[in-house]
Amino acid sequence: MSAILRGFISFWVVTMAIVQIDHVSKSFRLGEQTVLALDDVSLEIEPGVFLAIAGPSGSGKSTLLNIIGCIDTPSSGRVVVDGHDVSNRTPDELADLRARTIGFIFQTFNLLPVLSAAENVEYPLLQMPELTKAERAERVRHYLGVVGLKKYAEHRPNQLSGGQRQRVAIARALATHSKIVLADEPTANLDSKTGTSILKLMRDINRQSGTTFVFSTHDRKVMNMADRLVRIADGQITALGLRVEDRWVFVDGRTPRDEDIREI
Repeated sequence: MSAILRGFISFWVVTMAIVQIDHVSKSFRLGEQTVLALDDVSLEIEPGVFLAIAGPSGSGKSTLLNIIGCIDTPSSGRVVVDGHDVSNRTPDELADLRARTIGFIFQTFNLLPVLSAAENVEYPLLQMPELTKAERAERVRHYLGVVGLKKYAEHRPNQLSGGQRQRVAIARALATHSKIVLADEPTANLDSKTGTSILKLMRDINRQSGTTFVFSTHDRKVMNMADRLVRIADGQITALGLRVEDRWVFVDGRTPRDEDIREI
Protein backbone atom coordinates (compact mmCIF):
# COMPACT_ATOMS: atom_id res chain seq x y z
CA MET A 1 0.00 0.00 0.00
CA SER A 2 1.38 3.44 -0.93
CA ALA A 3 2.21 6.14 1.59
CA ILE A 4 -0.49 8.33 -0.02
CA LEU A 5 -3.17 5.74 0.65
CA ARG A 6 -1.97 5.08 4.19
CA GLY A 7 -2.25 8.79 4.89
CA PHE A 8 -5.66 8.91 3.22
CA ILE A 9 -7.08 6.09 5.32
CA SER A 10 -5.60 7.55 8.51
CA PHE A 11 -6.98 11.03 7.79
CA TRP A 12 -10.47 9.87 6.83
CA VAL A 13 -10.96 7.30 9.58
CA VAL A 14 -9.00 8.57 12.59
CA THR A 15 -10.02 12.26 12.60
CA MET A 16 -12.93 12.95 14.97
CA ALA A 17 -16.09 13.03 12.88
CA ILE A 18 -18.56 15.90 12.99
CA VAL A 19 -21.11 13.63 11.28
CA GLN A 20 -21.29 9.88 11.83
CA ILE A 21 -23.72 7.68 9.92
CA ASP A 22 -23.88 4.03 10.97
CA HIS A 23 -25.72 1.44 8.85
CA VAL A 24 -28.47 3.85 7.85
CA SER A 25 -31.29 2.72 5.61
CA LYS A 26 -34.27 4.73 4.45
CA SER A 27 -37.37 3.38 2.74
CA PHE A 28 -40.69 4.95 1.86
CA ARG A 29 -43.94 3.97 0.25
CA LEU A 30 -44.68 5.01 -3.34
CA GLY A 31 -48.17 3.79 -4.14
CA GLU A 32 -48.11 0.08 -3.47
CA GLN A 33 -44.33 -0.16 -3.77
CA THR A 34 -41.65 0.26 -1.12
CA VAL A 35 -38.70 2.27 -2.39
CA LEU A 36 -35.33 1.80 -0.71
CA ALA A 37 -33.69 5.24 -0.96
CA LEU A 38 -30.65 4.37 1.21
CA ASP A 39 -29.35 0.87 1.78
CA ASP A 40 -27.08 0.27 4.80
CA VAL A 41 -25.02 3.44 4.39
CA SER A 42 -22.10 4.15 6.75
CA LEU A 43 -20.03 7.32 6.52
CA GLU A 44 -17.95 9.63 8.70
CA ILE A 45 -17.40 13.29 7.84
CA GLU A 46 -14.56 15.11 9.55
CA PRO A 47 -14.75 18.79 10.50
CA GLY A 48 -13.69 21.44 8.01
CA VAL A 49 -14.04 19.43 4.81
CA PHE A 50 -15.49 20.61 1.49
CA LEU A 51 -17.32 17.42 0.56
CA ALA A 52 -19.47 16.52 -2.43
CA ILE A 53 -22.02 13.70 -2.40
CA ALA A 54 -22.30 12.88 -6.09
CA GLY A 55 -24.69 10.69 -7.98
CA PRO A 56 -27.41 10.68 -10.64
CA SER A 57 -31.04 11.56 -10.00
CA GLY A 58 -32.64 8.98 -7.75
CA SER A 59 -29.31 7.78 -6.34
CA GLY A 60 -30.18 8.75 -2.76
CA LYS A 61 -27.86 11.76 -2.44
CA SER A 62 -30.59 14.24 -1.45
CA THR A 63 -32.06 11.74 1.01
CA LEU A 64 -28.64 11.33 2.60
CA LEU A 65 -28.22 15.11 2.81
CA ASN A 66 -31.66 15.47 4.43
CA ILE A 67 -30.82 12.84 7.02
CA ILE A 68 -27.51 14.57 7.83
CA GLY A 69 -29.50 17.80 8.20
CA CYS A 70 -32.09 16.20 10.51
CA ILE A 71 -34.84 17.13 8.04
CA ASP A 72 -35.58 13.44 7.52
CA THR A 73 -35.08 10.45 9.80
CA PRO A 74 -33.71 7.02 8.86
CA SER A 75 -35.83 3.89 8.84
CA SER A 76 -32.96 2.14 10.61
CA GLY A 77 -29.44 2.94 11.71
CA ARG A 78 -27.81 5.66 13.79
CA VAL A 79 -26.91 9.28 13.01
CA VAL A 80 -24.64 11.44 15.19
CA VAL A 81 -24.25 15.16 14.41
CA ASP A 82 -21.68 17.24 16.30
CA GLY A 83 -21.61 14.65 19.07
CA HIS A 84 -25.40 14.45 19.38
CA ASP A 85 -27.15 11.15 18.66
CA VAL A 86 -30.26 12.33 16.83
CA SER A 87 -32.09 9.02 17.19
CA ASN A 88 -35.43 9.30 18.97
CA ARG A 89 -35.18 13.09 19.25
CA THR A 90 -38.44 15.02 19.30
CA PRO A 91 -39.23 17.38 16.40
CA ASP A 92 -38.56 20.36 18.68
CA GLU A 93 -35.18 18.94 19.72
CA LEU A 94 -34.23 18.32 16.09
CA ALA A 95 -35.32 21.84 15.17
CA ASP A 96 -33.12 23.30 17.91
CA LEU A 97 -30.14 21.22 16.76
CA ARG A 98 -30.66 22.37 13.17
CA ALA A 99 -30.98 26.00 14.21
CA ARG A 100 -27.71 26.01 16.15
CA THR A 101 -25.54 23.56 14.24
CA ILE A 102 -26.62 23.27 10.60
CA GLY A 103 -27.09 25.84 7.86
CA PHE A 104 -28.91 25.10 4.60
CA ILE A 105 -28.42 26.38 1.06
CA PHE A 106 -31.06 25.37 -1.49
CA GLN A 107 -30.97 25.40 -5.28
CA THR A 108 -34.11 27.58 -5.31
CA PHE A 109 -32.63 29.93 -2.66
CA ASN A 110 -35.75 29.74 -0.42
CA LEU A 111 -35.67 33.44 0.46
CA LEU A 112 -38.80 35.10 1.83
CA PRO A 113 -39.92 37.45 -0.97
CA VAL A 114 -41.44 40.10 1.33
CA LEU A 115 -38.22 40.50 3.34
CA SER A 116 -35.08 42.41 2.41
CA ALA A 117 -31.73 40.67 2.10
CA ALA A 118 -30.83 41.79 5.63
CA GLU A 119 -34.15 40.59 7.02
CA ASN A 120 -33.75 37.21 5.32
CA VAL A 121 -30.32 36.78 6.92
CA GLU A 122 -31.70 37.86 10.30
CA TYR A 123 -34.76 35.60 10.17
CA PRO A 124 -33.19 32.41 11.65
CA LEU A 125 -31.52 34.52 14.36
CA LEU A 126 -34.96 35.44 15.68
CA GLN A 127 -35.15 31.86 16.99
CA MET A 128 -32.19 32.57 19.29
CA PRO A 129 -33.56 34.54 22.26
CA GLU A 130 -30.09 34.91 23.77
CA LEU A 131 -29.13 37.33 20.97
CA THR A 132 -29.92 41.01 21.42
CA LYS A 133 -31.19 43.14 18.54
CA ALA A 134 -27.76 44.77 18.30
CA GLU A 135 -26.03 41.38 18.16
CA ARG A 136 -28.38 40.22 15.41
CA ALA A 137 -27.74 43.39 13.43
CA GLU A 138 -23.98 42.93 13.76
CA ARG A 139 -24.14 39.35 12.50
CA VAL A 140 -26.28 40.40 9.54
CA ARG A 141 -23.89 43.24 8.68
CA HIS A 142 -20.86 40.97 9.01
CA TYR A 143 -22.12 38.06 6.89
CA LEU A 144 -23.59 40.24 4.16
CA GLY A 145 -20.11 41.74 4.03
CA VAL A 146 -18.53 38.28 3.83
CA VAL A 147 -20.59 37.48 0.70
CA GLY A 148 -20.06 40.93 -0.80
CA LEU A 149 -23.63 42.21 -0.52
CA LYS A 150 -23.43 44.86 2.20
CA LYS A 151 -24.72 47.57 -0.15
CA TYR A 152 -27.68 45.38 -1.17
CA ALA A 153 -28.93 44.88 2.40
CA GLU A 154 -32.27 46.60 1.78
CA HIS A 155 -32.98 44.94 -1.57
CA ARG A 156 -35.73 42.34 -1.78
CA PRO A 157 -35.10 39.04 -3.60
CA ASN A 158 -36.89 40.18 -6.77
CA GLN A 159 -34.38 43.05 -6.99
CA LEU A 160 -31.40 40.69 -6.90
CA SER A 161 -29.84 38.43 -9.53
CA GLY A 162 -29.75 34.65 -9.07
CA GLY A 163 -26.15 34.77 -7.91
CA GLN A 164 -26.91 37.55 -5.42
CA ARG A 165 -29.87 35.59 -4.02
CA GLN A 166 -27.63 32.58 -3.51
CA ARG A 167 -25.12 34.81 -1.71
CA VAL A 168 -27.91 35.95 0.63
CA ALA A 169 -28.73 32.29 1.26
CA ILE A 170 -25.07 31.62 2.10
CA ALA A 171 -25.01 34.57 4.52
CA ARG A 172 -28.20 33.28 6.15
CA ALA A 173 -26.66 29.82 6.58
CA LEU A 174 -23.53 31.28 8.19
CA ALA A 175 -25.22 33.86 10.43
CA THR A 176 -26.31 31.22 12.95
CA HIS A 177 -22.62 30.25 13.37
CA SER A 178 -23.38 26.86 11.87
CA LYS A 179 -20.66 24.24 12.13
CA ILE A 180 -22.03 22.45 9.06
CA VAL A 181 -23.50 23.96 5.89
CA LEU A 182 -25.51 21.62 3.68
CA ALA A 183 -26.06 22.64 0.06
CA ASP A 184 -28.50 20.78 -2.17
CA GLU A 185 -27.54 21.33 -5.83
CA PRO A 186 -26.50 24.94 -5.08
CA THR A 187 -25.46 25.73 -8.68
CA ALA A 188 -28.41 24.09 -10.45
CA ASN A 189 -30.31 27.35 -11.11
CA LEU A 190 -27.24 29.45 -11.92
CA ASP A 191 -25.35 29.99 -15.15
CA SER A 192 -21.88 28.47 -15.37
CA LYS A 193 -19.94 31.66 -14.58
CA THR A 194 -22.13 32.60 -11.62
CA GLY A 195 -22.12 29.02 -10.33
CA THR A 196 -18.33 28.93 -10.38
CA SER A 197 -18.08 32.23 -8.50
CA ILE A 198 -20.51 30.96 -5.84
CA LEU A 199 -18.48 27.77 -5.43
CA LYS A 200 -15.25 29.75 -5.07
CA LEU A 201 -16.91 31.96 -2.45
CA MET A 202 -18.03 28.93 -0.42
CA ARG A 203 -14.59 27.31 -0.72
CA ASP A 204 -12.94 30.51 0.49
CA ILE A 205 -15.30 30.64 3.48
CA ASN A 206 -14.57 26.96 4.16
CA ARG A 207 -10.82 27.55 4.16
CA GLN A 208 -10.93 30.75 6.20
CA SER A 209 -13.47 29.72 8.85
CA GLY A 210 -13.17 25.94 8.93
CA THR A 211 -16.93 25.55 8.41
CA THR A 212 -17.78 22.09 7.09
CA PHE A 213 -19.55 22.18 3.70
CA VAL A 214 -21.44 19.16 2.33
CA PHE A 215 -23.03 19.27 -1.13
CA SER A 216 -25.36 16.97 -2.99
CA THR A 217 -24.63 17.34 -6.67
CA HIS A 218 -24.20 15.87 -10.11
CA ASP A 219 -22.33 19.00 -11.28
CA ARG A 220 -18.75 18.19 -12.24
CA LYS A 221 -17.65 21.72 -11.26
CA VAL A 222 -18.72 21.06 -7.67
CA MET A 223 -16.95 17.69 -7.60
CA ASN A 224 -13.74 19.13 -8.99
CA MET A 225 -13.68 21.89 -6.38
CA ALA A 226 -14.31 19.51 -3.46
CA ASP A 227 -11.56 18.01 -1.32
CA ARG A 228 -13.65 14.95 -0.43
CA LEU A 229 -15.98 13.00 -2.70
CA VAL A 230 -18.65 10.43 -1.85
CA ARG A 231 -20.09 8.62 -4.87
CA ILE A 232 -23.54 7.13 -4.38
CA ALA A 233 -25.70 4.97 -6.65
CA ASP A 234 -28.90 3.03 -5.98
CA GLY A 235 -28.83 4.06 -2.33
CA GLN A 236 -25.33 2.74 -1.65
CA ILE A 237 -21.93 4.41 -1.38
CA THR A 238 -19.79 3.10 -4.21
CA ALA A 239 -16.56 5.05 -3.65
CA LEU A 240 -14.83 7.51 -1.36
CA GLY A 241 -12.34 10.01 -2.73
CA LEU A 242 -9.72 12.33 -1.25
CA ARG A 243 -8.03 15.08 -3.24
CA VAL A 244 -4.25 14.86 -2.95
CA GLU A 245 -2.77 17.96 -4.57
CA ASP A 246 -4.26 17.85 -8.10
CA ARG A 247 -5.19 14.16 -8.05
CA TRP A 248 -7.99 12.07 -6.60
CA VAL A 249 -7.27 9.01 -4.50
CA PHE A 250 -10.27 6.70 -4.58
CA VAL A 251 -11.20 3.83 -2.33
CA ASP A 252 -13.61 1.85 -4.49
CA GLY A 253 -15.85 -0.56 -2.67
CA ARG A 254 -14.15 0.57 0.56
CA THR A 255 -11.07 -1.48 -0.40
CA PRO A 256 -7.98 0.67 -1.05
CA ARG A 257 -5.92 -0.04 -4.15
CA ASP A 258 -2.81 1.84 -5.20
CA GLU A 259 -4.01 2.10 -8.78
CA ASP A 260 -7.15 4.01 -7.73
CA ILE A 261 -5.52 7.37 -8.39
CA ARG A 262 -7.29 9.16 -11.18
CA GLU A 263 -9.18 12.26 -12.16
CA ILE A 264 -12.95 12.42 -11.92
